[in-house]
Amino acid sequence: MAMGEKPTLALISPAASARMAVVESLMNLGAADIDCAADVRGDLRRVKLSANWMSAVDHPGEGAALYEAVEAIGMQLCPQIGVSVPVGKDSMSMKVSWRENEIPKSVTAPLSAVISAFSPVRDVRQTWTPQLRRIEEVGDTVLLFVDLAEGHKAMGGSALAQCLGQLGNEAPDVRNTPLIVDYFDALSQLHEEDIVLAYHDRSDGGLLTTIAEMVFAGRAGADISIDNIAKSESESEVLDALFNEELGAVFQVRKADRMKFTRCFATCGPPHGLIKEIGYVRPTSKQSLVVRYNSSILADLDRVTMQQWWSSTSFEMQKLRDNPACAESEFAAIADSTDPGLSYKLKFNHSDTDVALPALATLRGLVTPRPRVAILREQGVNGHQEMAFAFRAAGFESIDVQMTDILNGYSLDGFRGLAACGGFSYGDVLGAGRGWAKSILMHENARKTFETYFQRQDTFTLGVCNGCQMLARLKELIPGAQHFPNFVENASTQFEGRFSMVRIHDTEPSVFFDGMGDSCLPAVVSHGEGRAECGSAAEMQALNESGMVPLRYTDNHAGSTYTERYPFNPNGSPQGIAGVRSRDGRVLAMMPHPERNIPADVASWMPKEKLAEWGRFGPWIRIFRNARKWVG
Repeated sequence: MAMGEKPTLALISPAASARMAVVESLMNLGAADIDCAADVRGDLRRVKLSANWMSAVDHPGEGAALYEAVEAIGMQLCPQIGVSVPVGKDSMSMKVSWRENEIPKSVTAPLSAVISAFSPVRDVRQTWTPQLRRIEEVGDTVLLFVDLAEGHKAMGGSALAQCLGQLGNEAPDVRNTPLIVDYFDALSQLHEEDIVLAYHDRSDGGLLTTIAEMVFAGRAGADISIDNIAKSESESEVLDALFNEELGAVFQVRKADRMKFTRCFATCGPPHGLIKEIGYVRPTSKQSLVVRYNSSILADLDRVTMQQWWSSTSFEMQKLRDNPACAESEFAAIADSTDPGLSYKLKFNHSDTDVALPALATLRGLVTPRPRVAILREQGVNGHQEMAFAFRAAGFESIDVQMTDILNGYSLDGFRGLAACGGFSYGDVLGAGRGWAKSILMHENARKTFETYFQRQDTFTLGVCNGCQMLARLKELIPGAQHFPNFVENASTQFEGRFSMVRIHDTEPSVFFDGMGDSCLPAVVSHGEGRAECGSAAEMQALNESGMVPLRYTDNHAGSTYTERYPFNPNGSPQGIAGVRSRDGRVLAMMPHPERNIPADVASWMPKEKLAEWGRFGPWIRIFRNARKWVG
């Protein structure tokens, strides 16, 4: 799924605004390996659009503008490129009127079409991102600009015009529809060739902003030349070349793949001037964006300075809305040019697929039932399906168990494992997992059921997110959990949804982290109350000395034992506490979501060079396989 919108253009041309919104959504979608109809490259018939139309139709001229925009894509553009708009939503009252001191006033929103494009894909692993790849990782590369506007540089409705308090008279537009179809034919071939390292369409902000955002994503530098884009180095020519928001895209490929890249566009000519080699990625030690014309340097923009400009508005808002100290810490992190980004530093062999299922257990599984795991959920929990999949992939039988079943007398006697899942239990209005825990502690039958289960020496328990919060408040029922902290509101005072680095510190005995000690890898965090809070300094000391903290947040350098620095520690837990365990290792409560990265394809980020080696599952499958091995 991808989106496109160009509402400011509607102030100049409603039709151009609608056409540009459609093609922008398609260009964003093109980063994925679109599954074309009938295996015909560039065939977009399997792409479906949802159009959200917003207009103040009662305002003079707005009804006509809406008609013009709908006709432009519904009767012209979409049939020509072979996509349909089967669904949409209309908001036709985008005007508000009121009286102030008896004076009538009103505000009218401009016509807007927000387009969402949907398509099946052939291989999710072949999805491109704007992240520039560094020379140290992939060798020498070039940046290639595909100019789908064929040299047009309309500045109307651009971000630059807005910054200068202007609108403009000519809007960017879709001027050559067959070229758009040919472009997607080329994208399909590029996905097959697997030569594109980074991709970003030219959109809001123009070419300079496009490359700057790629630089930010890769913590890299770039050197570009606009000789083939601007006719001279005059101010007007340079500004038009760098800041027009016409259709186009920037690709990063290895130098050795330049000819392959060009050949993928052979079906469309390519038209003269369509593909322009505009620059290259600089060594990581030189993180700046250099712009040249005829070898003369027009600008040398430091990556840190640019990114802080780019983030400054959000930073100022974040200081007012969130904990100011957290906002300052995140803004300061932009300046770390040595930040290597996310990584997987594993101290175990992830290719060892038999770790959880030795030969005897595998053969026994053919004639005996799989061990059962109760996938426990409460009202509002949404992580149960991923958790069930993770345990089933590791050789368990996952059984859906709801808290109403337990309250009504359902027994846990037949289960070897229990997994308390995360995802907004009680809508988080009762203190996240706190209300869930009280529903057990204050219910006689439920309390007895859980206490009996925890006392059994042949069981294990995993609590994630809300389940972690719940288990922490059940410590009076769990043997060896007397030092568990409570998990309270994040230091940022906000919900944190991130992909954070964690370090595994587990010691023996361990059900879940056996053989994984000292590994560092990213994990999904998604919570508003994940900050560990011990009752006293003595409790914290006892927690550490007893080896009950198997998981801590670390930074992207992964060199430190833990970090308390935001945003690498997303909730402000002291000493980076991300999870705790019982003394015997049978109960693990952790705030990150290991179950959300089990298939390697769905991880927020995965090193592409490792995907073929790792196969179907990512490294987090190991903790579920370890549990299966422990059961025997």
